[in-house]
Amino acid sequence: MFAQLKRAVIGSPIATEHAVHERLNKRTALAVFSSDALSSVAYATQEILIHLAPVGVIAFSGVVPISAVIVALLLIVGISYRQTISAYPNGGGSYIVAKDNLGTLPGLTAGAALLIDYVLTVAVSISAGVEAAYSAIPALEPYRVWICLAVIALITLANLRGVRESGAIFAIPTYFFVVTFVGMILYGLFQFFTGTLSHQVIDLQGPLLGPRGPLNPSSPERSSWFFLLAAFASGCTAMTGVEAISNGVPAFKKPESANARTTLTWMIVILTAMFVGISFLARQVGATPHASGFGADAVINETIPSQVARTVFHGRNIFFYGVQAATALILVLAANTSYADFPRLTQLIARDRYMPKQFASLGDRLVFSNGILILALLSALLIIVFKASVNGLIPLYAVGVFLSFTLSQSGMVRHWFRLRGRGWHVSAVVNGVGAVATLVVLLIIGSTKFLEGAWLVVLLIPVLVLVFIGIHHHYSNVADQLSLKGMEPPPPLRNTVVVPISTMHRGVVNALQYAKAISNDVTAVHVSDDPEEAKKLQEKWVKWGDGVPLEIIESPYRSLMRPLIKYIEDVDAKYDNDVVTVVLPEFVTPKWWQYFLHNQTSLQLKGALLFNKDIVVTSVPYRLRR
Repeated sequence: MFAQLKRAVIGSPIATEHAVHERLNKRTALAVFSSDALSSVAYATQEILIHLAPVGVIAFSGVVPISAVIVALLLIVGISYRQTISAYPNGGGSYIVAKDNLGTLPGLTAGAALLIDYVLTVAVSISAGVEAAYSAIPALEPYRVWICLAVIALITLANLRGVRESGAIFAIPTYFFVVTFVGMILYGLFQFFTGTLSHQVIDLQGPLLGPRGPLNPSSPERSSWFFLLAAFASGCTAMTGVEAISNGVPAFKKPESANARTTLTWMIVILTAMFVGISFLARQVGATPHASGFGADAVINETIPSQVARTVFHGRNIFFYGVQAATALILVLAANTSYADFPRLTQLIARDRYMPKQFASLGDRLVFSNGILILALLSALLIIVFKASVNGLIPLYAVGVFLSFTLSQSGMVRHWFRLRGRGWHVSAVVNGVGAVATLVVLLIIGSTKFLEGAWLVVLLIPVLVLVFIGIHHHYSNVADQLSLKGMEPPPPLRNTVVVPISTMHRGVVNALQYAKAISNDVTAVHVSDDPEEAKKLQEKWVKWGDGVPLEIIESPYRSLMRPLIKYIEDVDAKYDNDVVTVVLPEFVTPKWWQYFLHNQTSLQLKGALLFNKDIVVTSVPYRLRR
C-alpha cells in the first residue's frame, strides 16, 4: 500500500542511464537556480528601509546609494563566480573550492555555512512570499505559519518527483515574476521621466517598523553610521543565491560549463536591473515600512514592492494584484534553489564521509531524496520557531552566504597561484577583489547583526563542523577496523546452533530445518514456567523435533529472557574458536496491526544479544496467510 501511494505521489522510478535526460537547459536552469537570487529584490530594498528607519524618515534617501554599492559588489562576485565555473566545470561550489585549495577545515566551514544558508533561504523565501500574499489579502495574516508549512510540503513533493519535472513546474512562475516586475519598473520609470509619477499618500496605520520591532517616535535612535551599515548589510540579502549556479553545474546540459556561465550572466543582469529599479521607485514614491503588531511579533503591514505597485498602478487593480501574485509565487518558489543545491551539497559532503552516507544515495527519481526531506524538516522548524517573521529571520540569513563567498573566492586565488596558467594574474586579481569585498561585507554583517540573531549562526557553524569531523572520525575508525591489512586468514569456526522455542508450531519446524542445514550441532531450548505445558511440548517433540535435542530450563520466577540469555552465553563459553547462531522461529502476520497482538520476545532477544561478540542471531520467518 505504501509503495503504491509513493508511486502515485512521487512517480515511477527512473533508470540510472536516463540521468542525462534529466539535465536542464539554460532557460529552465535560470528558473531553478536563480529564483532565490531574483526573488531577493522583493525584500532586499525593504530590509534597507527597515534598518534606516531608526535614523528617521530623512535617511530613506540613502536607499538608492546603498543599493548602488550592493550592485557593484554583486557585479564583482558575479564575475568571480564566472571564473569559478570555468575552473571547476564539474561543479565548483564553495565547499569544493575551499576544500581543494585551502584545506579540509575551511572546506567544511564553507559547507556548514552553505547548508545553514540553504535552510534559511527556504524559511525566509516562503515567509516573504506569504507576507506578500497577506499584503494583498490581509485576512490571510493570522494563518501565515500554516500557509508556509503547506507550501513547504508542496515544494518538497515537487522536488521528490525529480529535477527536470520540478524545473518545468517552477519555470513559468519565475518568468511571470520577471515580466511583471520589470513591467512595473519600466512603467514607473516612464511616469517618473514624464512627470506623472505620484508620491504615495501615506495611508498606512501603525508606527515605522525598525529592525527590532515598531519604533517609538518620541525616542528615535540616532546612531546613523551604525544603521547605515546595518542597512547595507541587510540589503546584501539581494546577493543570496548568486553561488547556486556554480554549485549546480553538473545539472546543466552539455556543454555544462558554458551553459552555466551564460545563465549566471543572465541572472546578474536581470537581478541588477530589478534591484536598482525597485529601490529607485521606492524612494520616488515615498514607500515606508510600517508595523503591524507589537514587539518581536510585529510584521510589516504592507511590503515595499506592494506600496510601489499600488502607487505605480494607481490603486489595487488587476495590475497591482498581478504583481503581488507574481511576487508571492517567486518568493515561495525561490526556496526551490535550496532544494536544488542543498541535496547536492550534502551528497558531496557525505561522499567525503563527513555526513551520513544516506545523503549520498540517489532516490527513485534520480534526486537525493534524503537531503530534500531533511531540508524540508529543518526549514519547517525554523518557520514555526520564528512564526514566519521575515524581519526575525533576516538577521540570521546573510552570515553564512558571505562566509562561503569569502572562502570560495580566497580558494580561487590560491587555485590560480597553484596552477599559474595563461592569464592567471588577472584571474587571481578578480577573485582577490571578490574575496576582500565579501570579507568586508561579512565583517559588517557580523558586527551589525550579531545581537539581532547572527550570533546563532556564528555559533552553529563551528558546531556543525565539529559534527562533520566526528562523523568522519567514526567512518575512518570503522574503515580501519574492517580493513584486511595485516590480517591473517582465520582458522575454521565451529558453529553451534541454538533454537529457542515457546511452543511447537509450523514456524518451529521450518526453523529446525534451517538450523540443521547450517550446522550438525543443533539444540532447541525451551524456558518453562509451567511443567504441564513443558510436558505437552516434549510429547510433540518426539514427532516433530526431527532428532534435535530439546533442553527444558525451569524458571520458577517466571522470567523467560534471563535464563535463556544465560543458557546461550554458557554455550558460547564452552569453546574458544566457535560461534553460536541463535535461530529464531518467527511468524509474520499479514496485517501490520496484528503484529502488536503478540509477544515481542524475538525482538527483545535480538536486542539483548546484539552486542555479544561471538553470537549471531538470525530469524526464520513463517508468513501467515490471514
